[in-house]
Amino acid sequence: LIYCYRKPKTKRAKRFLEKREPKLKENTKNAMLIKGGNANLTVTEVLKDIYAVKKPFAVLYKKKNITRPFEDQTSLEFFSKKSDCSLFLFGSHNKKRPNNLIIGRMFDYHVLDMIELGIEKFVSLKDVKNSKCPEGTKPMLIFAGDMFDVNEEYRRLKSLLIDFFRGPSVPSIRLAGLEYVLHFTALDGKIYMRSYKVLLKKSGCKIPRIELEEMGPSLDLVMRRTHLASDDLYKLSLKQPKALKPKKKKNISHDVFGTTYGRIHMQKQDLSKLQTRKMKGLKKRPAEKSAEDGGVSPKKSKSG
Repeated sequence: LIYCYRKPKTKRAKRFLEKREPKLKENTKNAMLIKGGNANLTVTEVLKDIYAVKKPFAVLYKKKNITRPFEDQTSLEFFSKKSDCSLFLFGSHNKKRPNNLIIGRMFDYHVLDMIELGIEKFVSLKDVKNSKCPEGTKPMLIFAGDMFDVNEEYRRLKSLLIDFFRGPSVPSIRLAGLEYVLHFTALDGKIYMRSYKVLLKKSGCKIPRIELEEMGPSLDLVMRRTHLASDDLYKLSLKQPKALKPKKKKNISHDVFGTTYGRIHMQKQDLSKLQTRKMKGLKKRPAEKSAEDGGVSPKKSKSG
């Protein structure tokens, strides 16, 4: 596809375009939550709760949009480019597929992966009368179940969920900041999503006692249709620029325990000039000194 590039006329437009240019370190991915033309109350509440979990890196479209992502993806790509979002969650409801969610992600403003999930049970945030985490809290993601590692569709769903909920990259984490857990379990063809608040209780030692308190939302999901990218396109989307790849250090190796070993190359040393410990037994004799000085014999002492 060929896009016409217009030169920005104002400084504001120039800054806007610079923010969307490719960078070595990309911004945190934003998600758009779109309501279908026939979305019911359950789907609407799910989108609102996911938006509350994902804020501030999310955009919620309140108007209904009549579109079918598995048949026509142009409207999703248009919204993605308009709002600069690379993740999306689309909710719809009909007789054939009731309480339907479609989660997906974009690559270069085109749909890369898309997985359709059906809602079988839903407990909202407001239905759980417990304290909530503050907005923008980075969650800890836990995945349980062999299907996330064995089945290709579930493996791609796990990657998609990590991409959707992981939030911004941080250089360091403090213990008090670990207060939100998102738990996904794959069992008997269903995916169970649960969210908990971490409570740090006194334990009598430095390490606190940890308790999990259910916070909501919680979802029981079943996988329906999938639209997965080809291996070549998926590999291309994971490609990193050369500037971000770590440079290989020569003569450095690591063992299985993480110990670092280094090899140092030195020139050949002259051990004859090596300074040793000063002892009477190591002192040079007069004959050895005269040989080093060129054969000149030392002066004889005067006879009495």
